[in-house]
Amino acid sequence: MSKEFDYTKLKHTTSVDQSDRQVPYNLRQSGPTKVEMLISTRVRKSPYWHLSMQAGCWRATVYNRIYHPRGYVKPEDGGAMVEYDAIVNHVTMWNVAVERQIRVKGPDAEKFTDYVITRDATKISPMRARYVILCNAYGGVLNDPILLRISKDEFWFSLSDSDIGMYLQGVNADQRFDCTVEEIDACPVQIQGPKSKALMKDLCGDQVDFDNMPFYGLAEVKIGGRSCVISQSGFSGEAGYEIYLRNATLYAEDMWNAVLEAGKKHNLMVIAPAHHRRIQAGILSWGQDMDQQHNPFQCNLGYQVSLSGKGEWNKEGDYVGKASLEKMKNELKAGKKPYKLQLVGLELGGKPIEDYAPDFWLISNSDGGDPVGFVTSPWYHPEKKVNIAMGYVPFDGTLNTNGFPKGKIGTKYKVHLPEKYSNAPGTPVDAVVVDIPFKESFNANTREVVKG
Repeated sequence: MSKEFDYTKLKHTTSVDQSDRQVPYNLRQSGPTKVEMLISTRVRKSPYWHLSMQAGCWRATVYNRIYHPRGYVKPEDGGAMVEYDAIVNHVTMWNVAVERQIRVKGPDAEKFTDYVITRDATKISPMRARYVILCNAYGGVLNDPILLRISKDEFWFSLSDSDIGMYLQGVNADQRFDCTVEEIDACPVQIQGPKSKALMKDLCGDQVDFDNMPFYGLAEVKIGGRSCVISQSGFSGEAGYEIYLRNATLYAEDMWNAVLEAGKKHNLMVIAPAHHRRIQAGILSWGQDMDQQHNPFQCNLGYQVSLSGKGEWNKEGDYVGKASLEKMKNELKAGKKPYKLQLVGLELGGKPIEDYAPDFWLISNSDGGDPVGFVTSPWYHPEKKVNIAMGYVPFDGTLNTNGFPKGKIGTKYKVHLPEKYSNAPGTPVDAVVVDIPFKESFNANTREVVKG
């Protein structure tokens, strides 16, 4: 039995109002679970899995039914904060082959893509990418991928952690759109950190004008002699790129080793996806900060929603979930509350949180009492020297200047931290609602309204 938690005292928290969800978040505080992960054939090993093992990966999770490296530096050697130092000061490479690539190709590829995303696909030029969301008919967020437009009739959905490939095939099961929908053998790595441009210049030479490459710009290149698509994008808030290797099952070593070789002079380090840095940037993680029962407005993605009418961020055509989202938006404008909880940013006390949280830690009002919300993504902010987090608290109806919901800045709460991070075990720490992001990104996401 874990020394940190007595599992015989587990209690399910029912005071957090999740009555608008069919499946509430599980708020049992069970602490770390020390088990060995079974490596079986039911879960895919990516083409880079063995390379991550060579690089020192010591722990992993499962993401999109693929084993996903989530740690290279062990706790006794400094842990995740050593990896944080690498991404904010040098350059890093991440194995993110778990971002499955679903290709939509054919004469109706644009029409189909426009129907399943909330923003206007017609405004995305070939060889450009965009961050997009897909919603279900009820307005729930199914996925928030990077969408790459490879050509006029070809799009790649670079997925977060939900199986959109099968969903998209289901949407077009009757073939009403003249296009194919299939997963392809293209697997990405991310190159993130302030030295990423210098590394990419060494890797690609004069194949790309990196000094003039726009954010979310794409390019076709050869790396290690193999065909790749690169995007100026990433999941960190730092300067960065993604390398999508074609035929990755065949050529993983060629591309990976070329990056390692070019990275030597730039202090390249292979690390896990930098959740500490993405939390600072206010970047959401699907399945952690939202899921299919969260609508875009309550998780700060309202700026992604195109509505009817004229204007540069609107689109005339229908898309999945549009009617539900318009209904929610109208209710918000009328001062109603179409959902229970709102995602907010928090600064909180306690000892530095320097690893992943195994539970959704509970939030109470400032006077204590029963929990009313929960933390989704906490971490320690080294520059501010304070713990930060994203989490859900009761929605109080506050809207920003664009009419999108937000938490009221300065509202105080208490957060129930585990003993490991608590200053006084059993006593919740003070927390206050603050603006998101906690640290600006190299390529700032304006988070206003969709513009193509």
